[in-house]
Amino acid sequence: MDRRVFVKSGGLALVTLGLSPAFLRRTAFGMSMPAAPRGKTLVVLFQRGAADALNVVVPHGDPAYYAMRPSIAVPRPGAGIGTSAIDIDGYFGFHPALAPLKPFHDRGLLATIHAVGSPSATRSHFDAQDFMESGTPDDKNTPDGWLNRYLATRGTCEACRVGDAPSPFRAVALAPQSPRILEGPAPSVAMNSLDEFSVRATGTDAQRLEALYRTGSADLVHGTGSEMFEAVKMLKAANIQKYQPEALADYPRSQFGTRLKQIAQLIKMDLGVEIAFADVGGWDTHVNQGGATGQLAGRLDDFAKSLAALVIDLGDRMGDVTIVTMSEFGRTAHENGNGGTDHGHAGSMFVLGGDVVGGRVHGHWPGLAPEQLNEGRDLALTTDFRAVFSEVAARHLGAGQLDRIFPGYGGREADWLGVIRRA
Repeated sequence: MDRRVFVKSGGLALVTLGLSPAFLRRTAFGMSMPAAPRGKTLVVLFQRGAADALNVVVPHGDPAYYAMRPSIAVPRPGAGIGTSAIDIDGYFGFHPALAPLKPFHDRGLLATIHAVGSPSATRSHFDAQDFMESGTPDDKNTPDGWLNRYLATRGTCEACRVGDAPSPFRAVALAPQSPRILEGPAPSVAMNSLDEFSVRATGTDAQRLEALYRTGSADLVHGTGSEMFEAVKMLKAANIQKYQPEALADYPRSQFGTRLKQIAQLIKMDLGVEIAFADVGGWDTHVNQGGATGQLAGRLDDFAKSLAALVIDLGDRMGDVTIVTMSEFGRTAHENGNGGTDHGHAGSMFVLGGDVVGGRVHGHWPGLAPEQLNEGRDLALTTDFRAVFSEVAARHLGAGQLDRIFPGYGGREADWLGVIRRA
């Protein structure tokens, strides 16, 4: 349960921490070394900008919801296909744009968590994202991200190897720069796209390294850069441009859809990927948010179709994959004067995979009556996000030393929701 190398900055920049070019050369595709055995993989997806949990997972059974949102509430189930909430348990429903995810809920593969988030009271996007990725709410001095700490505490398992050596693709971020959640001493790779990673590899080694430095990230590149070039050779040998998803996996032609397709590609190439990360913005809906249709609906449409395509594309590999979605905080319970919502507190998460106890909404619902709201304006928090992350890390990835991964919290199994089945 280990796999990562890590590229940083404006499309590229590899942190080359002791990787052996000789290893990369001899384990390139088509060579004699065997592919890595399958292990567990965690895919983390960050909805940056604070997604409105109350319109994502609609509490249509709570009358206060409709009283507080006269123009942006999602209608109760039954108002029409595509124009009303999709009922999932008689009380909650998915936004209609999440229809592609409903079959996974019905099959018990998708768990929904409501009223979850950071105990920090901050309403700053930057701070809240930092706390969620560092795993240490209200502590701005944490130097690394919680996923990097997980990597650092785990020995290299057999599934994280290609041949005799650790896979350079153990941890991969499809992002323009290394995410906070993976910052730290454990090696990982971040790249804007697989295509860009390969295209930038044209020319001589010196020309490629010069091009990398021109991104303005020379301080993020360590060593000679030869490890990066060897990693490129591995991808080029795999003919990444000719990748064909499974027939029913219809990825949107969006940046997010493309990144999830490439995550599926990396996993299916048996490179020993244990952690994969991607993010998607556009969730800060202060103005003209919309209800069943509109701005938020458009974001959710891309999100749900991309996520559904990833699951379909991975097929039976989902038995070893867990996908976790998160956003830094929720939004106000009341709509504002601009047809939108402002920065709030608790939000929602999805956990999807073969190990997941799905088909239900996990957590304690605090209610939306005035006296039940946080500070009289937000959905109150009842589940600390670290409870979800701890459970996923321990039960899916087999992590120990949770007190090191989440310092100051320590795992606290008593707070876990039972989202992941016991081994």
